[in-house]
Amino acid sequence: MSFKVSSFLVAFLTFLFISCSPEHSKIVVADYDDSQLTMNEFEKAYEKNAGSYEAAAKDSFNNYKNFADLYVNFKMKLLDADRRGYQNDSTLNKELLDYKKKVGASYFLEKYLVEPNIKDLHEKRKIEIRASHLMIRPNISGLEAARKLANSLLDSIKNGANFEKMVAKYSQDQFSKNKGGDIFYFTAGQFPFEFEDAAYKTAVGQIYPGVVETKFGFHIIKVTEKQPRVPKIRASHILASYKNQQGVTDTAAAELKMDSILTALKSGEDFAEVAKRFSDDPGSKDQGGDIGLFERRMTVPEFDEAAFKLDVGQISGVVRTPFGLHIIKVTEKLPYPTYDEDKDNLKNILKKTRYNDLYSELTDSLGRLYNYKLDETVIQDIVKNNDSTMVGTQLKGIEEFGNKNIFTFDNKGETVNDFYSKLITDKEFIGKKILPDILKRAAKKLSDIMLIEEKALSLDKTDKQFADLMQDYRNGIYIFKLQEDEVWNKIKLDSAKLFNYYQNNLDKYMMKDRVGYTEIFAKKDSVIKHYYNLLKEGANFDSLASLTERPGAKAKNGKSDIQVVGSTPFSTVAYSLTNVGDFTEPIPNQGGFSILRLDFKDAARIKTFEEAKAEVSSAVQEAESKRLENEYIQSLKERYKPVIYYEDLQEAFKTEK
Repeated sequence: MSFKVSSFLVAFLTFLFISCSPEHSKIVVADYDDSQLTMNEFEKAYEKNAGSYEAAAKDSFNNYKNFADLYVNFKMKLLDADRRGYQNDSTLNKELLDYKKKVGASYFLEKYLVEPNIKDLHEKRKIEIRASHLMIRPNISGLEAARKLANSLLDSIKNGANFEKMVAKYSQDQFSKNKGGDIFYFTAGQFPFEFEDAAYKTAVGQIYPGVVETKFGFHIIKVTEKQPRVPKIRASHILASYKNQQGVTDTAAAELKMDSILTALKSGEDFAEVAKRFSDDPGSKDQGGDIGLFERRMTVPEFDEAAFKLDVGQISGVVRTPFGLHIIKVTEKLPYPTYDEDKDNLKNILKKTRYNDLYSELTDSLGRLYNYKLDETVIQDIVKNNDSTMVGTQLKGIEEFGNKNIFTFDNKGETVNDFYSKLITDKEFIGKKILPDILKRAAKKLSDIMLIEEKALSLDKTDKQFADLMQDYRNGIYIFKLQEDEVWNKIKLDSAKLFNYYQNNLDKYMMKDRVGYTEIFAKKDSVIKHYYNLLKEGANFDSLASLTERPGAKAKNGKSDIQVVGSTPFSTVAYSLTNVGDFTEPIPNQGGFSILRLDFKDAARIKTFEEAKAEVSSAVQEAESKRLENEYIQSLKERYKPVIYYEDLQEAFKTEK
């Protein structure tokens, strides 16, 4: 054969081999019954077991083999569960349904309410905003009149009226109206979310196009600055206080002191040493002026603004605040935290600020999706029959309306009987007078939970992660049921079997040297010597032990529990005594002195059957469990004839993820 032909044939065969090779994920790792375990499923299961893809990829071939054995056993058990009809078991299905509702509700709230909103919060908090506002409070004129006034003022501003002048004339925020409405720097999670959302949507120098309503009133918002946020800085300062040592304001003296401070710094003196020598801030001067880490809005605005403009190591000019004159040095700036680093903090912020509103929006949308309806006539029936009844007592008229639905959704109803049985366990409502508002609030609270649980029932159809979670739980309860049927329920322990095991394993049930003693403890040397002399003269040891000064020992008259010799220093000392009733000389120990009396002494020996029975029972049960488990696995292997292709496991985790 010519070289050309032979080369062509080799190339062709190589191409043919590569073309016919299965792609990595479809490599068959094992066959059992009519089923296959692919590399894709094996790697996913192993990754979950290892904790991460990286850890799994670094693991050994031997560990892959061991896991494959265990995993194929697991898969055969699931086949057996299916053969036994566990999927039709009403008890198991009820447990699955309950889990799906409860865990699914928590999962749904976490993934579809909490996570997207804390991610949004994390992004927003990378930016800080400075804004001004004109605020109209509704407490004097009423809600609608305040809204109308705020809208008319916004129209005037849109038509050319000066924002700052309108603020000075009309704003009812006394803290900001004399500063053009300026409310300083803020970031997401610090102000009412309605205000923040509007500010983040507004360009610098622009006014938000609508009036924003918060719990404080109605706001016209103007954004004056946006910049990357530094979450925290560390700074030191030197203060020349306006108040002298007598507490009298003396600005001239503060100015003179500041001149001395500036002179010292300009001459090259260390900032911390100058702070220790000159600063009037007693809380920081001994630390060289260090005031630690702080965020925006934690100090007065003048100090805050100056400090956050400085670079690390930079020293400010003179900064005037209501407290006096400051020189500031920034010593550290923390970077913006990653999402994972800040996740718990973001959750806390969300819970405190807008979680309840978001929760209500979500449940309202589910109410519309599932056609939720509250029956007001049923509520009227309950109230009419229970004029002075408190939640928690017997409901009157229950025979008339107990089976009526107080609310319905998705063609399901909650009867008054069921509703009230849940209501009387809720601490929020127990003891409250039965009124329409109370019943509506309770119905809203309960129906919100039920609507979320209803959503959870179909979540596995749209959310693969939840579907996998449910599959894992389903597999778990099936395996548990199999273990119960094939192992635990078959274990039979009788006294003869236990005693036989005990006799054949006596070396496993050795009792170590043990001792019991009573202690007299006194804090003073003179007291313990007095007690010792009394004992030598024949005084009753227990009477003196009742006077022990050791905390917590007085109630037991100084008696110790039986101890293994060597487990405590005193156990060794007490065991060294020869006869029960013998006592030691005074022994110095931490905090005082002790005299020990030997009460009980038991040399190392084999435990009696009764003493060892609990341990023997546990050991026999474990041995029986292993035997029955091995027999069950063997029966599965005979039925499903598994074949594991260990050589193919060499390719596990060899492709890029």
